[in-house]
Amino acid sequence: MAATEEPPRIMKAQFLDAFNQPYNFRETEVPTCSSPYDILIKVDAASYCHTDAVLAAGLMPPNPASFPHVGCHEFAGRVVYLPSNASETAKQFPPGTRLGVPGRAFHPCGACAECLDESTPYSDAAGYSVYCPKSANNGVSGPGGFREYAVVDARQVAPIPQGLDCVDVAPLMCAGVTIYSALIKCNLKPGQSVGISGCGGGLGHLGLQFATKMGLKVFGIDAADKPLELAMSLNTGSKLIDARTEDPESVVQELGREMGKTERSEMGLDAVIILPESQQAFDYAVKLLRNRGKCIVVSFPEKGFNISSRDIVFRQISFEGSLVGSNRLLREMLKFAAEHQVKAVKRTYPLAKLNELVEDYHKGAGGKLVIDMS
Repeated sequence: MAATEEPPRIMKAQFLDAFNQPYNFRETEVPTCSSPYDILIKVDAASYCHTDAVLAAGLMPPNPASFPHVGCHEFAGRVVYLPSNASETAKQFPPGTRLGVPGRAFHPCGACAECLDESTPYSDAAGYSVYCPKSANNGVSGPGGFREYAVVDARQVAPIPQGLDCVDVAPLMCAGVTIYSALIKCNLKPGQSVGISGCGGGLGHLGLQFATKMGLKVFGIDAADKPLELAMSLNTGSKLIDARTEDPESVVQELGREMGKTERSEMGLDAVIILPESQQAFDYAVKLLRNRGKCIVVSFPEKGFNISSRDIVFRQISFEGSLVGSNRLLREMLKFAAEHQVKAVKRTYPLAKLNELVEDYHKGAGGKLVIDMS
């Protein structure tokens, strides 16, 4: 079905015209649908992510594919138009439907090993994968949400449940699903323990909320005043650790006493999640693990991390990377967030003031910074 009215022809967008330069705000044509899976949405909220900063600095080659580029890979809005040849998948979202949009995966091939993989409970059905190497990524390899209208793939989106608005949802489309997926990969049961390194950042403060609502014993780790203050303001009941002043071995010993453990190999956390790009933060978090604990690595510093073979051999620590999550997991995360009212601490800006948002981001404003066009 098509909308009763044709979409406008002209919109405003923020363009990155070169690396390490401010965004330029100007008019451009509204994008058109080119696939039966395409949907045109009016963007109501677009959240700024660390990856946007990395890309704008030229540290994420070969992306973007070309300039000018429209960033943002975590946004939300409402459907305004379906093409006349819309697929059955697209027809599930008639005009007016509110949708959350992650960056991955726009127009996947549907036939590669990734698209056909159904090996985990959270894999998508064969024919679609957020990990398809041939797909585009809204806001990274292709245009994203820092514009008034965007074409999205009906297979990648998630309907917004009652209890959340678009400004709530936009930060969950990357930060939310990424930390939720990392927590799922920890494979923990209620009552087990997890440490979140970088707990006061965009992903971290959402992780504190998700983890506590999952029934886990949560330890938030950070090394700066503002992030720790933000984490404390959430009142999740998590134990917060200031890595600048608290020795990791002392933390482990205290945890061991609380658990009634006497052997060092049994003391420590069941899992940790690494969000900062600092080797010091990585080492600190790994020291908090018990033997056979699990380390989930989310960050990807340019030079990588040094991993101790002693941790692998003598302590049997396992390491696993985590990158966003499937569409199935995305929808599960949104349902969980609505049920438990998991929301980012946000500061909002109009689209015209994106550069002001970027300045505040680099000052370490904390939480999530969101463009609100609603």
